[in-house]
Amino acid sequence: MIGYGDRARTQCEIARLFRETHPDLPPLNQGTISKIEAQYREMGHVRKVSSKRQAVVDDDTKLNLLLALEENPITPPRQLARDLCINWIIV
Repeated sequence: MIGYGDRARTQCEIARLFRETHPDLPPLNQGTISKIEAQYREMGHVRKVSSKRQAVVDDDTKLNLLLALEENPITPPRQLARDLCINWIIV
């Protein structure tokens, strides 16, 4: 809504316009609007980004995982992860 329509708007105007447009939703404060704008400028969208971090698995761990799978292909993935002391498996 920053540049929505005919002109650019301030964060106060955006908050007011959002309240008028979406009276059934909780109002936005300026901090939220600022974060949304910053995310849009940085990423080009405002979709929610997963906050889950992916494990960094080194080559030795990957090799150990492949060897374990070859030795016993029916081992459950969670058991393999526990055996190799990793949070989840990335190959």
